[in-house]
This record gives sequence, C-alpha cells and structure tokens, in this order.
Amino acid sequence: MSDHLFHDDPSAGIEEPLSHDVAEHLRAIEAIVMVAYDPVPPELLAQLLERSVTHVERWCHELAAGYEADERGFQLVRVAGGYRFRTHPDLSPYVERFLLHDHRARLSAAALETLAIVAYKQPISRGQIASIRGVDPDGVLRTLQGRGLIEGVGRDLGPGQAVLYGTTTSFLEQLGMDSVDDLPPIADFIPGAEVVEALEAGLRPTDAGRA
Repeated sequence: MSDHLFHDDPSAGIEEPLSHDVAEHLRAIEAIVMVAYDPVPPELLAQLLERSVTHVERWCHELAAGYEADERGFQLVRVAGGYRFRTHPDLSPYVERFLLHDHRARLSAAALETLAIVAYKQPISRGQIASIRGVDPDGVLRTLQGRGLIEGVGRDLGPGQAVLYGTTTSFLEQLGMDSVDDLPPIADFIPGAEVVEALEAGLRPTDAGRA
C-alpha cells in the first residue's frame, strides 16, 4: 500500500498530513478497530487521531480496498454507523467448521452429559437434571446457556414453578439437525444386558479379595 495516498485539496480546505503520518494513522485505525467490541464510529476515530472525519473516511476506504486487493481473509466494513473487522464471506465454511470444533473441544464431559439430558428429556427442570446426574448442575447450566445451546422454555406447573430447559435453534444448527426429532434413538447409547452383566461381574469382589 503506497504511502502517497492523498494530495492536498485546497478547494476543500483540507491539508493532507505527511506520508509517514498517514502510515501511522492507518496503523492506528487498524489497532483501534481490532480491539473494539462494537463498530467504531468515524467521529470517534477522528477524535482519537486528531484528524478530520473526512480523512478517517478516506483512510478506512483505502484500508478496505487494500485488504480486498490483497485477497485477505478479513474485511474492514462499515456497519451500524462505525467500522469493524469481519471475516471474508467466501471463507464462512472454514470459519463455521472452526467454531463448531471450538465449541465441542471446550465443553467439559459434565457439560456434554447435561446437554444430552436436556436434549433427550426436554423440557426438564434443574431439579430433574440434578436427580439424574446426582450433582448440582447450576454451573453447567450457566455454561450451556452462555453458549446459546439451551434456554428456558417454560415453567413447571408444580410448586415453585421451576424453570424448564430445552435446546435452542443454535444447538440444532451446530449439530446440523432440523429438529430434535432427528436425534438418534437413545437406545443406541445404552449397553445391552450382556454388557451390563459383564461389567457387574467385573466389579464383584473375588474370593481372594474377600479373604
């Protein structure tokens, strides 16, 4: 990207900064937008850089054009009245694949177990989940809600009117299902009687162990 991007425009009353200042301001815009959670308004960028909004708009346009010309994996776009970085749309299949992997990798065994219980038994209350798992599920439920995988879908009609949990549309999207009816039969995950018997036999103390 050339340092000599702009020229003085006397008719507009704009005095362009020196080329090294332009380069510094371009880098500053990148740094600010990179760390911002929300789109950054050009007026705020202008205030931070102590330059005009006209300059900021031109620089953002030049940065965006440069990323596109270089075929980068991200874009600088204007949304909701400000600028932000986003991944390039034509790379969405890779990004979605990463996000799905990231969610699976970071969910603990307890979270996956609780998610399975909600998926197959919904709508289900916290107390019912606790009785199935044998432990307090509050922390795991907060994690699953924070991930957007479960949500409150109603209230129990019994005393206390406990919140009933169910899976979300995001849960279905991440598993590639149209509805929870597409979940595999739970019987597929239950071992047969002969497996259970073998496990029980292996856990029984032997005569030597009792001696």
